[in-house]
Amino acid sequence: MSPIRRGEKLPIYNRIGVLRAERQMSRAQLAELVGINVQSVGALERGDNYPSLDLAFRICDVFDLPVEAVFSRREFGAMSAALYRREPSPTSPGAQPVHSIHTDDIGGE
Repeated sequence: MSPIRRGEKLPIYNRIGVLRAERQMSRAQLAELVGINVQSVGALERGDNYPSLDLAFRICDVFDLPVEAVFSRREFGAMSAALYRREPSPTSPGAQPVHSIHTDDIGGE
């Protein structure tokens, strides 16, 4: 039987704190933009509470990011590691590494 049908709570990880910090946004500012209180933002960031689907979309709209870039069932690695992973060019052996984005490492399922 699926863990969801048994009523088990699966974790939801998020990058809300990191995204706020990058934008120099306070918890109060985010709370005002999405229509919740400051304590709720803190609880979301710590993983004490999970957002409703509507709230998750409102948060993603503030950061102008898709849901899978902000929320995930798997823990997020460092954003820089996912975005700036260096790999050798497939066309020339020994060539200088190039930057590539791996969306599967950003989060989501």
